[in-house]
Amino acid sequence: MEIWKSSLTVVTLETYSDVWLTMDTREREQLEVHAVNEPRLRAALDDITSLMGVPSEPGDPNRHATPTSQGFADPRVEGFAVADSWGTYEGPARSRRLRQLLPPTDGEYEEITDQPVCYFTIRRGDQVLGYVWASVGDNAAGFEPRTAAGGAAFDAGAEWVLRLREAYEKGLTARDALNWLARVPMPREMGSIVEDAPQRAASLDVLEDLSGRY
Repeated sequence: MEIWKSSLTVVTLETYSDVWLTMDTREREQLEVHAVNEPRLRAALDDITSLMGVPSEPGDPNRHATPTSQGFADPRVEGFAVADSWGTYEGPARSRRLRQLLPPTDGEYEEITDQPVCYFTIRRGDQVLGYVWASVGDNAAGFEPRTAAGGAAFDAGAEWVLRLREAYEKGLTARDALNWLARVPMPREMGSIVEDAPQRAASLDVLEDLSGRY
C-alpha cells in the first residue's frame, strides 16, 4: 500500500509460507491448514488497511501463488504457475544456502540419490534442526535443514556436513558414516541425535518433504 501526503510511504507485507493456501507448493490439498491460517492473514490485512487508511494493492502473481486484497487466490481453481514449485526452486535454494557456509572440497559423498535413505533427527533443546541422512543403495549422504528452524538449521547443518566429510576422508561408506556420527560426541551447538537407531525414508524426496513442513 502507498500513502501520498508530504512524502510517499510504502508498506510491504511479505510471507514465506504456504500455510495460507488451499494447496501446498507441492500441489497437495491442505484445507484444514488453510481454514486455520487464512482468516489470520485476512484479519492482518484488514488491520493494516485500517491503520494506514488506504486499501492494500496485491502484488504480482509469482511461481508460488497469486496475491489478492484478502490473501491469495485458490490454486485449485487457477493452478500454480510452476508445477512443484517447492521441489523446483526451494530445494535447490536451500542446498545453495547450506553450501555457502562450507569450504569447497572435492572429497565428500554425493548430495543426491534415487535410493531410499536412512536418517537421524537432529534436535537442540526443544527444536528439531533437521535430519542427517545416508543413502541405502549408493554412496550419498547429507543434511536436510528443517525450514521451521530457520538459520539455526543451516548453521548446525554445515557442522554435520563437515563431520560427514571427516567420515569420507576415513574411507567410510555413507551408511557407515551415519553410524559413526551416532557414536562420536558432538558440540552442543550442533544439536544431538534423537533416535537410538536410524530411521528410514522411501526416498530423499520424502525426507526433504518432512524437513520442509512446519
